[in-house]
Amino acid sequence: MLALFRSFYRQSHTVDEVLALVGLEEKRKARVVTLSGGQKQRLAVACALVSKPELLFLDEPTTGLDPQSRRQLWEIIRRFRADGGTVLLTTHYMEEAERLCDRVAIMDHGKIIAQGTPKELIASLGADHVVDFALAEGGIADDLVEVLRQMGGVSAVRTGPDGVSLTVVELHRALPALLALLRERGVELSLLTTHHASLDDVFVALTGRQLRDT
Repeated sequence: MLALFRSFYRQSHTVDEVLALVGLEEKRKARVVTLSGGQKQRLAVACALVSKPELLFLDEPTTGLDPQSRRQLWEIIRRFRADGGTVLLTTHYMEEAERLCDRVAIMDHGKIIAQGTPKELIASLGADHVVDFALAEGGIADDLVEVLRQMGGVSAVRTGPDGVSLTVVELHRALPALLALLRERGVELSLLTTHHASLDDVFVALTGRQLRDT
């Protein structure tokens, strides 16, 4: 996932200002080896900011961080952007790209296979919601998959080892129809979740890395 932020960064920062920006004022005299993983990541960003860059390259900056540390780094990136900075970010976290990016390019095997704003990419799915479910008996019959494809409001059906994923337009119509169909077939659910379509769903639809098209 490649994220591009188009703008310019012209403000100067002292070391103290940079440490304040990344929330490391209290660690000014600490040894690097004593810092936590999140603090080391913020320090790496601070080192990059000292040179007053107009363009900042970040390669997987939040990998291995806990949720709190990840969000702290997100805030640093947002502040850099707010000050006019341009950021080129690579990440495998789709939520991260969706929250931070003005534009996104999805790469697969070294090639860009889709690009646009997060909203544009999500809209390319042709639906607003995703329904994930699994059957108590395990796999799903091929004929049932075909019935799901023809069901009103369903724009895509993907199956995988963990269950079935439906991309749907009107959740309030598709979900009752799905439950009625499964009840008619006499099959029981072991899992049922719904969520708004996201960049995760776009990535899966384009690459099939998590769920495979049938």
